[in-house]
Amino acid sequence: MSEIADLESVLGHQFRDPRRLIQALTHSSRIPERAADDSSEDNEKLEFLGDAVLELLVSEDLVRAFPGWSEGQLSKSRARLVNATALSLAAQRIGLGLYLRLGRGEEKSGGRSKPALLADAYEAVIAAIYLDAGLEAVRQFVQRTLVDGAMAVEAERLGPTDHKSALQELLQSRGAPPGSYHLVSESGPDHDKTFCIEVRVAGDITAIGKGKTKKEAEQSAAVAALIQLGVEGI
Repeated sequence: MSEIADLESVLGHQFRDPRRLIQALTHSSRIPERAADDSSEDNEKLEFLGDAVLELLVSEDLVRAFPGWSEGQLSKSRARLVNATALSLAAQRIGLGLYLRLGRGEEKSGGRSKPALLADAYEAVIAAIYLDAGLEAVRQFVQRTLVDGAMAVEAERLGPTDHKSALQELLQSRGAPPGSYHLVSESGPDHDKTFCIEVRVAGDITAIGKGKTKKEAEQSAAVAALIQLGVEGI
């Protein structure tokens, strides 16, 4: 129980029913070897529930953070944020592997550091917190251990590179051909050039963007076109 108390401190949540946390930590390899007085189940059902709760919370955060993004962009970003690698890294950051309840074979094969086991356990812990204290408690846990850091690291990578994709998806949804990008001008010395790019949309809309690279100027032009097409929150 002292280990449970230590982990509760790491998780930032004290369980009203510690059996939920014990189940979240119990791998299926442990069940055949458990003591006669140990009635705990493995964490597979909690993993299933935790996956659904996590997708809901991350979806909510993405919609709030990027109101101008399309459904396709949001789906791709969510997939990056909640994939097995991201979850296993989150589990490693809080030292979750130290507390896993494994069978002897899994223990010997390095189960405490296996990414798949760590990701599954992280989702199971999410479900355990959700069942114990509700959505707000698990929201705080997910934001602190996964979302805040991931958003900070990836927002710059996810956002700017998606403006052209957002324009493409919007035009496709409206049955229009894709925008075409053209270099209008470039100015300045070689070490400090400024590029001016024009994007033409369905022959009706022309938008201009500038940037220090052609790619940056294209993104800027795409933003200008999206605004003209009525997309807000970019």
